[in-house]
Amino acid sequence: MVAAASELDHELLEYARNNLRYVPETPEYARMISGMLYDPMDPLLEDGRAISSDLSIDFANIRRGDYSSLEDWKKSKADFIQKFFGKAGANCFVEPPFSCDYGYNIVVGDNFYANYNASFLDVSLILIGDNCLLGPNVTLCTAGHPLDVNSRAEGQEFGLPIRIGDHCWLGANCVVLPGVTLGNNVVVGAGAVVTKDVESNSLVLGVPAKVVKKLDPLKEG
Repeated sequence: MVAAASELDHELLEYARNNLRYVPETPEYARMISGMLYDPMDPLLEDGRAISSDLSIDFANIRRGDYSSLEDWKKSKADFIQKFFGKAGANCFVEPPFSCDYGYNIVVGDNFYANYNASFLDVSLILIGDNCLLGPNVTLCTAGHPLDVNSRAEGQEFGLPIRIGDHCWLGANCVVLPGVTLGNNVVVGAGAVVTKDVESNSLVLGVPAKVVKKLDPLKEG
């Protein structure tokens, strides 16, 4: 079971300030993405979640019939992701419905694809590399709650970042929990729950997910 951090993650904060399209100017944001206990009802954070909810609805309402061509429709969706996520690479496609806490804490690389009902709880940063594929109903959950009942009763939460390398494939209905790092070329089987870091070139299955096979790495060139 993961626990909250005791101090700010200055490296992660510097990354956020240098790379994300928006960083709320509130101490609670710094605590939130660093893994410390924080107040989710901070006005800037609460407003960020409300805006994200609106954006998810707007994204789902980008209809093919409102555009003269398939390419124009795809471009509109890609452009929307650019202003929804913290940072997005080229050729990204997300199937609606899609939901997240904030959106601005999500970074995806080139050629990213997420199937229906992806749910990103981006309390801390979600960093995804190039050429990654997500099946339907994938949940990436950076959010955690303290074991101490008194802290929970006060509404405190914490979050730990999720990092996913290049060329990863996450199968339908899998869940990645707070603080997990997946290396390059990791395949997560359908329904798996990933609770620990996974080395590159691995296939993981089950609950909790375990490495069942080592995979050949991507050929150079």
